[in-house]
Amino acid sequence: MEYNTTRNYLVMREYGRHIQKMIEYLVSIEDPEHRQANAQVVIELMGFLNPHLKNVEDFRHKLWDHLFLISDFKLNVRSPYPIPTRETLKSKPDPLPYPKRYPKFSHLGKNLEVIIDKALKEDNPEKRLGFANAIAYYMKLAYNNWHKEVVHDDAIQSELNNITHSQLEFTNTPFVKAYRPQQENRGGSYGKQRGKFQQRGGGGGGRRDRNDRNDRGGGGGQFKKKRY
Repeated sequence: MEYNTTRNYLVMREYGRHIQKMIEYLVSIEDPEHRQANAQVVIELMGFLNPHLKNVEDFRHKLWDHLFLISDFKLNVRSPYPIPTRETLKSKPDPLPYPKRYPKFSHLGKNLEVIIDKALKEDNPEKRLGFANAIAYYMKLAYNNWHKEVVHDDAIQSELNNITHSQLEFTNTPFVKAYRPQQENRGGSYGKQRGKFQQRGGGGGGRRDRNDRNDRGGGGGQFKKKRY
């Protein structure tokens, strides 16, 4: 019996031990044409065992890269894609430059400043007005999301005048509904029952029977179903 402790390291577990043994056999084949034909068969089998990779971009390119990786880059076959090496596999990509943008109005963001600059450079009056209305609507929506209340258009126009130095004026913005939390029922369970029953009669501590609804005890009031 063969134990896993005596086997070599499994490079890619998603392909399994049998695929790795097939690739190790490919490396030992001396005939180039026979080795190339068997490599094509192994590629098809690798794709069959991993159907989820078919939706990945460059599916077959990834399979060929895995083939050379499992063979420890010792397999000598022709590939329709650039053959990877150990150095390219371990190389790290260049770091992406993070955009450093410092908005003047942090509560509105940098993108709105870009739109405002584009609106100020617009010469067409209709497009300029459309920009102004869209900007005012966004400002009103942002205020509503943060403060949970409706803001008047005059306040938005005043803020827009400060940003654009009175160069943009909007005509109308769609109404943005304010956030109104539902009021909690302070009456509790008694408040819910007040609409169903009305107490009539006198004084103290009568107890209501569940079966015949007769009073037991001294002078208790009688409950009757309220009619509407």
